[in-house]
Amino acid sequence: MTPLVAAAVLLAAVTHAAWNALAHHITDKLVGFTLISGGGALIGLLLTPFVALPHAGAWPFLLLSAVLHVGYYALLMWSYRLGDFGQAYPIARGTAPLVVTVLAAVFAGEVPGGWQAAGVAVCSAGLTGLALWGIRGSGRRPDWTALGAALATGVSIAAYTVVDGLGVRASGSSLGYIAWLMLVQGTVVPLYAAWRWRGAFVGRVRPVAGLGLLGAALSVSAYALVLWAQTRADLAPISALRESSIIVGAGIGAVFFKERFGAPRMLAAGVMVAGIGLMLHAG
Repeated sequence: MTPLVAAAVLLAAVTHAAWNALAHHITDKLVGFTLISGGGALIGLLLTPFVALPHAGAWPFLLLSAVLHVGYYALLMWSYRLGDFGQAYPIARGTAPLVVTVLAAVFAGEVPGGWQAAGVAVCSAGLTGLALWGIRGSGRRPDWTALGAALATGVSIAAYTVVDGLGVRASGSSLGYIAWLMLVQGTVVPLYAAWRWRGAFVGRVRPVAGLGLLGAALSVSAYALVLWAQTRADLAPISALRESSIIVGAGIGAVFFKERFGAPRMLAAGVMVAGIGLMLHAG
């Protein structure tokens, strides 16, 4: 992993945490995800005339990814309804890197080297510590349904990460892949919302339309950076580095949602930095 690729993924981590915070801030989760996914579809539609059509070999991956992303949105909405942002977000994101490491080894033939494996393991340790501290520090008994939803979200993240890593490499154009992916997957949640609310659709989304569309722009930007990076480095270290968004999310939770940050999260951030250093050494 080169410094340029690492910088792109770290920027993606910041933008990813920001759009998730916006999604959490919008009280009606279906409204929030309707705007974010629908805005992503609109961005994809506007991009398609200016980008290359993905190669034929990429379309099975793209369509499977669209299905996985819809499942991911449903699980993430469920997680945010059940748990605090400072708990649901770290658990969902922290589950993914180790699962991606296994899936990438099996399906992409990417068996990590010593330094790379150490970096992923160290990053995952930091993420796990942050997630566990979020549960411990809440002062409440763990909600096992909320934890299960967050873990299932993490598995769905790992699944679409590997599928998209293979798909974007077969596409011939990372911009073409992200444009068509956003267009295909982004219509499902708004269509469901329109059916559910029928005549009340516009009235539901109008009050937070600005926030939701900003979240859409951040979401597309974040994932476009990740897909570009996946054409230039292995999937597992990119996944681990991308999940440094958890540290950003913890900071957002502390500043905007009045959730504790504290020494444990600072320690987790330090562990993440050490893991990133190991992965860059491997590159």
